[in-house]
Amino acid sequence: MHTVTVNGDPLALDDLVAVARGGARAELDPKVEERMERSRAVVADAVEHGKIMYGITTGFGALADTHIGRHDLEAMQLALVRSHAAGVGDPLPDDAVRGLLLLRARTLAAGYSGVRIDLPRRLLDLLNRGLLPVIPNKGSVGASGDLAQLAHLALPLIGEGYLRRPDAGSSIEARRGRPAAELLAEEDLQPLTLAAKEGLSLINGTEPMQVLLALAIADADLLVKVADVACALSIEALLGTDRPYDERVQVIRPHPGQLVSAANMRTLLRDSPLMASHRESDHAVQDSYALRCAPQVHGAVRDLLAHARRVIEIELGAVVDNPVIVPDGEVISTGNFHGEPLAFAGDMLTIALAELASISERRSYRILDPAVSRGLPPFLAADAGTNSGYMIAQYTAASLVSENKVLAHPASVDTIPTSGNQEDHVSMGWTSMRKLHEVIRNVRAVLAVELIEAAQGIDFRAPIAGPSPAVSAVHERLRAAVPPMPVDRSVTEQIDAVDALLPELVAAAESVVGPLG
Repeated sequence: MHTVTVNGDPLALDDLVAVARGGARAELDPKVEERMERSRAVVADAVEHGKIMYGITTGFGALADTHIGRHDLEAMQLALVRSHAAGVGDPLPDDAVRGLLLLRARTLAAGYSGVRIDLPRRLLDLLNRGLLPVIPNKGSVGASGDLAQLAHLALPLIGEGYLRRPDAGSSIEARRGRPAAELLAEEDLQPLTLAAKEGLSLINGTEPMQVLLALAIADADLLVKVADVACALSIEALLGTDRPYDERVQVIRPHPGQLVSAANMRTLLRDSPLMASHRESDHAVQDSYALRCAPQVHGAVRDLLAHARRVIEIELGAVVDNPVIVPDGEVISTGNFHGEPLAFAGDMLTIALAELASISERRSYRILDPAVSRGLPPFLAADAGTNSGYMIAQYTAASLVSENKVLAHPASVDTIPTSGNQEDHVSMGWTSMRKLHEVIRNVRAVLAVELIEAAQGIDFRAPIAGPSPAVSAVHERLRAAVPPMPVDRSVTEQIDAVDALLPELVAAAESVVGPLG
């Protein structure tokens, strides 16, 4: 099994996803303790000599001017974690929690936080033993980091809060977990006692936003390919043309994502007997925008996805604690926990993916409307009137597209003061990420609707000719899971089946033409 080594250096996005979703383990590099000792010694010296240092010998936020005596420091750190565990809502999914355990361990292992090695070691113990903190999904304003979520992550380290095992089931009770002390005892793990600075270092940071953005990027990497594949099937079903994707016209507007998407379209539609059968017909002169401009729209999504990837790659190597101990030993209060870069990236990616669904729905609509479908039966129903075909599937897609428009309103343009107006500008990045994942779920369903309808449209074109080899492979794989619908049956199960099949549909195309861009 793949093992990710945590040494404080930047993590690779693929490694994070492997731990979050692939079951990979993570282990501390043996040299981490030496790396962390320098900053820990600075904290110990501040405590020993009563130096005034924010969060080490003072209160927090608006209480930064309150000096805390040496004998109260441990109690202060404990109280901090308890008081900040104020999240509400459903628990975060397992993949997000696994990724979060890894990311917080990496930040602490970087050696700027002044904490003992016990903290990142325990976080990875929980990860590798499958003990997942129960973390509510609401309650962060995305500055000072995601305080509530990180506090709930920290509680089990001190034997409080709740833990759950991934195999505990999906019931509400199972998702809410069991008291952490019980599961720690079962694993023979003793709760930690937090020393000076350690409670603060556990809860300051952008890692919750980081993990949601990283997982969204992994999902979006798939969806931009699915969108090209779905469009290729729609073009075949609608007797469309591949002329707009000609490299000679694409290179004169050379946005990187557009070039990739156009190349995918050319590859997917190559050697299509169905397209060859009508290539010289009058209707093939010009398709609608949803077909003709697909590389321009899909490509713009790819370009914003590339920006989001650049942001997360920086974050996966950043130190987002506060305060930090820099190499010369000075303790500096920082603003690195502010989520604005992540909030912007999440909002822009949300907007982009919403458009991916929007243009997909327009292609789905054309396949169903006999006025523009070039000979397909109304709503793809063989016996229209008696049967409604995929009429309501388009309603579903339209509903999700409209919902996405609401969700695409940027959270990052909002702010609300907190902590006695000390924290007077916040990013709302956590809201950005939560909305982003809801939009991703909607986009998957909208693309599934297009794929189902396009496959049925291709079925009706069979008397003319078959589609390209790549489209044929996708069509065949889809039909193995979702048979044709000559007579109406429930559509929800079809949408769900194709949604679950999206990676395999891309793989089916790539088995014929090689990797898509």
